[in-house]
Amino acid sequence: MPESVPVRCPACRRAHRYTAPPYPCACGAPVAPPLDPDAVPVPVGHRAWREEWVTVRCGHCGRDGEWPRPELGCPCGTVLRIPVAGPRTPAPASPAVPAAPRGRPAFRSVPVRTARDAVTAAVLYLRRLGHEDVRRADRHPPAGIGLAGRGVLAQVDPSARPATLRDVECLWLTAMTESARCLYFSLAGYAEDARSRADALGVPLFLLDLTGTPRPVNGPADALDREGA
Repeated sequence: MPESVPVRCPACRRAHRYTAPPYPCACGAPVAPPLDPDAVPVPVGHRAWREEWVTVRCGHCGRDGEWPRPELGCPCGTVLRIPVAGPRTPAPASPAVPAAPRGRPAFRSVPVRTARDAVTAAVLYLRRLGHEDVRRADRHPPAGIGLAGRGVLAQVDPSARPATLRDVECLWLTAMTESARCLYFSLAGYAEDARSRADALGVPLFLLDLTGTPRPVNGPADALDREGA
């Protein structure tokens, strides 16, 4: 069961109870960041990509993964970063650690309420496909947020407008220059000419619904979702 800790907002002194959200490990087991009940939460000011993630070890398979750092939004408007305890080493199972299930585990979504949630959902899906080293891309796409991993580029568009033909072509051209596969995740869907061009270029298009589940919307996305990376 996910652990919870008492949290007091330093701005308004309002008391809260925070429960760490679980995320799916590549082995399929739920993993929640270990919280530090003795540390003081810190208001979030300037955001930096590297500070948005924390290393957490899966208690089932022992794998280390990068997960979103826990945060709590207070009604007064202050966003608090919840302190995380050091990495935990899983206790050895008896008589042996169970093997990970064959094939890819079922995708466990994260509800999308903010642009950050949309990025998290895309990162989790890319990990499910086998891309464990996903990070913020060095190049900024014309729209949305770029993600990069070994041999893969992805664009996450959390805006309220459908992705355009130019958006898809720019992603494909960038991926071509880096000899990488590319994927597009959109919350608002795709213009008709963008979908046609993506089909011709072999760019997988995914629609992110509010549950955080990427839905394939063209043939290349269907094939990738079925076969994996």
